[in-house]
Amino acid sequence: MRVRIAVLVAAAVPVTVAVAAAVLEAGRWRLYADRHRIELQPRPRRSCPVCRGAGGWWVDGANPEMEACGCWTTRRELRLRLQPVAAWPDEPPF
Repeated sequence: MRVRIAVLVAAAVPVTVAVAAAVLEAGRWRLYADRHRIELQPRPRRSCPVCRGAGGWWVDGANPEMEACGCWTTRRELRLRLQPVAAWPDEPPF
């Protein structure tokens, strides 16, 4: 009985990862994960009539800069913190 449960759990992991990847792609999310955090960041929509999937446009002038499109900047970014990041030392070690 325990072997059967272990096999079912082992088989469920790849299926869960594949389904999660498909959902993230369909919802236009970018997944970032490391030992400190898991982040879901919005991506620009390819069907956006304003930016056409580029995420923004360049503004001319003395200091050209990128202006972000509202198709992704107004969406929430989700972050789950896992482990705290160690503080940087004030001085280098000698």
